[in-house]
Amino acid sequence: MDAPTPHTLDVIKCAEAGTLPGLFQRRCDRTPGGEAYRQYEPARRAWRSYRWEEMNALVGRWRVSLAREGLGAGERVAVLLRNSVEWVCFDQAALSLGLVVVPLYTTDNPENIAYILGDSGACLLLVGEMGQWRVLAPLHERFRQLGRVLCLNQSPNVPLNDGVEVRFIADWLLADAQPVSMRIDEPHGLATVVYTSGTTGRPKGVMLSHHNILSNAEAVSQRVPAYREDVFLSFLPLSHAFERTTGYYLPVMAGSCVAYARSIQDLPDDLLAVRPTVLVSVPRIYERVYARVQRQLAEKGFAARSLYHWAEAIGWRRFEAAQHRAEKPGVAASILWPLLRRLVADKIVSRLGGRLRLAVSGGAALHPRISHCFIALGLPLLQGYGLTEASPVVTANREEDNLPESVGAPVSGVALKIGEKDELFVKGPGVMLGYWNRPEETRSAVDAQGWLRTGDQARIDGSGHVHICGRLKEILVMSTGEKVAPADIEMAITQDPLYEQAMVVGEGKPYLAALLVLNAAAWREAAAALGLDAGAPTSLVQRRVRDRVLEQLHALLRSFPGHAQVRAVWLTLEPWTIENGLVTPTLKLKRPEMERRFASAIADLYAGHIIPA
Repeated sequence: MDAPTPHTLDVIKCAEAGTLPGLFQRRCDRTPGGEAYRQYEPARRAWRSYRWEEMNALVGRWRVSLAREGLGAGERVAVLLRNSVEWVCFDQAALSLGLVVVPLYTTDNPENIAYILGDSGACLLLVGEMGQWRVLAPLHERFRQLGRVLCLNQSPNVPLNDGVEVRFIADWLLADAQPVSMRIDEPHGLATVVYTSGTTGRPKGVMLSHHNILSNAEAVSQRVPAYREDVFLSFLPLSHAFERTTGYYLPVMAGSCVAYARSIQDLPDDLLAVRPTVLVSVPRIYERVYARVQRQLAEKGFAARSLYHWAEAIGWRRFEAAQHRAEKPGVAASILWPLLRRLVADKIVSRLGGRLRLAVSGGAALHPRISHCFIALGLPLLQGYGLTEASPVVTANREEDNLPESVGAPVSGVALKIGEKDELFVKGPGVMLGYWNRPEETRSAVDAQGWLRTGDQARIDGSGHVHICGRLKEILVMSTGEKVAPADIEMAITQDPLYEQAMVVGEGKPYLAALLVLNAAAWREAAAALGLDAGAPTSLVQRRVRDRVLEQLHALLRSFPGHAQVRAVWLTLEPWTIENGLVTPTLKLKRPEMERRFASAIADLYAGHIIPA
């Protein structure tokens, strides 16, 4: 085990920072020699470290170069770039000149990006690769106001497009020039337009001010403290409000270091190389680690599985005792725990780098079974809740008051109330300025008293912890009159390693059915056990496979009422991805598109037929 890391609390308050670039400048002035960022350089095959004083100089160069574009305060500039030091430099330079930053998902489709560029009126775009611009260039008629494209990486082929000049950062970025001072000092001014990922219809641009974001970052720092010695590993896209506030501005506020992961595919290696102390993630990452652990346990003998379950049971009892919800484990368990921790817990937690003092899950619901596993094995895992329109964090658990089945209590400055149909309403300094160019929808979302409608159903228990019960618009009403929240059932299904993704259907139908994406490795094992060839095109439609899957689902859903049981299934090995247009950049299912794409399969589920993927 590593020696304890010192904890230096050095938070720059919202009032002191004033604006987002004001926060960055104060951090650079306060700890110039501290490590600010870490980034992998493929040419050197090594990680490079950046100090705050280096970042200050880099941002200054970007500011001078961007100022030469002659853009006026309030004009929008877009960034289509993977998480990187360059993302930070562009963001800080633009904000310091009073420009409004529009972040874009690198995994989004060209049609959606073109819509956002046109809707926001972005006049300048930063891309990472020329390929990103080449697929957008034919759609330029939809965003005619865009006059300049900046490209981070050099390319020999520059596409010609009427009215748009393309320049490479190496040529555009000035090496020596007279510094340009910051031009923004209005905390309540518009800082960014963040487009919601849009599970239905076109995305909406959420307008957030400097104060919106700063106040939220400060509230989060009070609930979940970050320290100067902390190292964050950033892999959620910075275009996601959750990552931008908690994985970018919060570390600046605290003076922590942020290391930028190379990719999701490289994440297991990057975790071991960076060995972060704080991990901010959506549930999908924890689900994947959990599923891998469960698959490996299934391959091992009875003794190994018994040790794991023993370690988890004792670890959970220790956690509950620390939370003052249970008696301390007995003498025998206390004596055994160090051994079980070394043989079981530490080996699993070490896959996340082995140095985590804190893991945070947000963006979607985390199944209690998964949080139970990690917490029991010694990883402090905290779940929270938020939405882009609230900058985004609304509630969060804290280490000393962690109720894993909840999303915690409201952070400082946030007020909550439960409205009609159990809808959760939010009020506080993080509530958005409104939707870009959508005054009617703004008035519908935020009432005259400043209460924001979340669209989520919730309850608040006696201790003040919030429990999210479902989405108002994602409730299935069956032909029997019964109502079910499909997300709860889907979450229960995907805790099993065999099921990579799940979508439950049944609106207006007499029973529920499910579309399921199987994990390839787990399916090969399951097929072998059933005496089937996993690669055969017809294997997934065999009656014995369907019966076996339904039997497993019945076990997974045994805590759900009878009307919430799945009665029919459609199976595939082809994942639903951002690229094939079936999930949002935040990995949420696009239900209307799924229902359209798989209409025939769904129809057959209710006709009594199971068809191949």
